[in-house]
Amino acid sequence: MTKGSINVSVENIFPLIKKFLYSDHEIFLRELISNGTDATLKLKHLTSIGESKSEYGNPIIEVKIDKEGKKLHIIDQGLGMTAEEVEKYINQVAFSGAEEFLDKYKDSAKDSGIIGHFGLGFYSAFMVAEKVEIITKSHTGAEAAHWTCDGSPEFTLEPSDKETRGTEIILHIAEDSTEFLEENRISELLNKYNKFMPIPIKFGTKEIDDPEFTPATTTDAEGKETTEPHKKITVDNIINNPNPAWTKQPTELEDEDYKSFYRELYPMQFEEPLFHIHLNVDYPFNLTGILYFPKMTNDMNMQKDKIQLYQNQVYVTDNVEGIVPEFLTMLRGVIDSPDIPLNVSRSYLQADGAVKKISSYITRKVADKLKSLFNANREDFEAKWDDIKIVIEYGMLSEEKFFEKADAFALYPTVDGKFYTYEELFNKTKAAQTDKDGKLVILYASNKDQQHSYIEAAKAKGYEVLLLDSPIVPHLIQKLETTKENISFARVDGDHIDNLIKKEETAISKLTEEQQTELDTLLKEVIPSEKFAVQLEAMDSDASPFIITQPEFMRRMKEMQQTGGGGMQMFGNMPEMYNLIVNTNSPLVSEILETKTKKKQERLITQSLDLARLSQGLLKGEELTNFIKRSYELLK
Repeated sequence: MTKGSINVSVENIFPLIKKFLYSDHEIFLRELISNGTDATLKLKHLTSIGESKSEYGNPIIEVKIDKEGKKLHIIDQGLGMTAEEVEKYINQVAFSGAEEFLDKYKDSAKDSGIIGHFGLGFYSAFMVAEKVEIITKSHTGAEAAHWTCDGSPEFTLEPSDKETRGTEIILHIAEDSTEFLEENRISELLNKYNKFMPIPIKFGTKEIDDPEFTPATTTDAEGKETTEPHKKITVDNIINNPNPAWTKQPTELEDEDYKSFYRELYPMQFEEPLFHIHLNVDYPFNLTGILYFPKMTNDMNMQKDKIQLYQNQVYVTDNVEGIVPEFLTMLRGVIDSPDIPLNVSRSYLQADGAVKKISSYITRKVADKLKSLFNANREDFEAKWDDIKIVIEYGMLSEEKFFEKADAFALYPTVDGKFYTYEELFNKTKAAQTDKDGKLVILYASNKDQQHSYIEAAKAKGYEVLLLDSPIVPHLIQKLETTKENISFARVDGDHIDNLIKKEETAISKLTEEQQTELDTLLKEVIPSEKFAVQLEAMDSDASPFIITQPEFMRRMKEMQQTGGGGMQMFGNMPEMYNLIVNTNSPLVSEILETKTKKKQERLITQSLDLARLSQGLLKGEELTNFIKRSYELLK
């Protein structure tokens, strides 16, 4: 038997490991199973090139709980180690850089984690164990070795009578970590971190129906049939899928395979994904994965953290910020890459040139897929537009390269249910909706019901009205206005339709200048100036007498601030201000002027204003109650 001290110059590094890693202590199981997987895959490689003295067979990794003995076992059938290799890889490598480690991580390690650095992956076991044993036998047939350490720098290394190839790690669980002796807790961790590991992982056994058993059916004297119970057999409980869909070539998979894998990833998600994107690249970096478009809502905050990041089928995190462009974090699925640089805990991404290339690749791949889906079945793409538009619009806003590619598939729906690409929209509206200054004005509504009268006024002129109702529309149209040439967007309720698209011809007012001055004075005596700016306009006589609008610029700035407009706080703090457009050619307006009594004039103005406010949803509370009461009195 060999005794010795681990090569470390500090008094005792194990309390430091435990302190620094405490917030991440559950990942010890991931690390130990990953080590077992690595050992098994190395054996597979050596066998394939003829350098192994033993058969590869069908190795598994087994996790066993000994609750009574307060022990947790992780057993692999992989490469194994000789005593000399234990000395080299466990005792020397692990702490050869201990002082450098302490200098480098003493301030940041608690936040970032340190597993994996200076060989500390194995030593994560001491976060939950008061003593750790390694019993290992090399595939070369050398004598088995038994290593023991109680959490101090002291260790023992002696021969073992282990006869089978591989390594068994025995954790004597500490009093403050007895949760890891509970079957449910271990099952939860295996499902979280090891669900798709490439080597089968056994955790206990389970009973299933015997597939080779055929139940016999008997008939009694009365002719009643009885079938004997199905025979059960006990089998290993393999908790993982070693060959998940993303590790296969797209040509090997059918549409149902992708849907089945989605259900495997999200067993509590009952809606089918709209479509998927299979990522598969091996140059200039290695990356595989499958991304799914789920049905979206307009709520951009509820969807994130559903993409899982793996490294060689080992789960790392569901925080893929930096790897996946921000606008795609609303998708779901898996990304696996050995080339994504992680810090020592494997849990935090390090941004560098490789990460930026990966992010750009994913952006391009998603854009290409959307274009192919649009070209292959436009009708289906249009049907799904409402469920995916928030992702595409956000991508157009946040990623320049995606914005450039999106011209090929981004859609602009109308209030009548038609869909245009930008080029189609431009060609459709250019003739009718170009104003007197040669600028194309693209009209849109954000709510078909609330803006119905304005939409009808625009359609009466032969204009197309888009329906743009996602929360980032103000930002997106600002982007389009600054990128596309000589266009502007105007919401249909931003002004009277003739003012939104100004043509050369202008209507002539039926009122004289003296009458207009008199009308303006009358209106301003009744209408609160802190809420409404009165504008007299000559319009068609059958147009509404009073129309309330909100200036496009002010409303847009407020909306942009509400969805992250940064330095536009000043607009959000300003009170709501509206324009009141009064049609000087309306018969009702003429009647107001011709009415003899001041009281009746005020009543007509108030009633007309309230009708305009009602059409905009601005009449509420006591004012609405008074309006209804007053309207009934007028019917008497």
